[in-house]
Amino acid sequence: MKRNVRKSEKLLIGGLSFIFLFMITQDLVPLGALNDVQAISADRSRGELITVTLFGAGQVLLLMGMALFFIGKHYPLLVKLWLIIHQSFIFSGALIDWWIPYFSGYGAEQRIERYNNMFGDTHSFLPVIHGIVPNTLHVLFHSTLLACIIVTIYISVTDKKNARRVEEEKYIKAKAR
Repeated sequence: MKRNVRKSEKLLIGGLSFIFLFMITQDLVPLGALNDVQAISADRSRGELITVTLFGAGQVLLLMGMALFFIGKHYPLLVKLWLIIHQSFIFSGALIDWWIPYFSGYGAEQRIERYNNMFGDTHSFLPVIHGIVPNTLHVLFHSTLLACIIVTIYISVTDKKNARRVEEEKYIKAKAR
């Protein structure tokens, strides 16, 4: 069966690929001013770093695998829900860890010292608010994740319309023969 891969699906795979690269490099691979591997290593044990990296990368690989398996085809309801809900849970973690403390100050006091130790020497373009600031690499990650959620919702909502259009094209081709 020929797949009708939409631009939105390509965007989703591209975004998830960036997130996967983020997950496997953020704590382990020096990226200049974007991260501070030594500071992160001082805060977490090698075992913790490997566990967190494998867990994060594994989640994203699962999402990518599901998206790639159904790319260009009709997504079953359970797959649509899984892709949206799973990404939303990851994003809610980013909100709780970074954005709520940053904008509201709620929980910021508990994070200030640790965040400054781990991310204080990394590049950021936002102002410091409540003693913390999301660094550039995390802003890119969180923005990409939000974009992937929006694209996944778009794919889910337009999936039936796309499937109907593909069926109509098949019918027209078959009739023309």
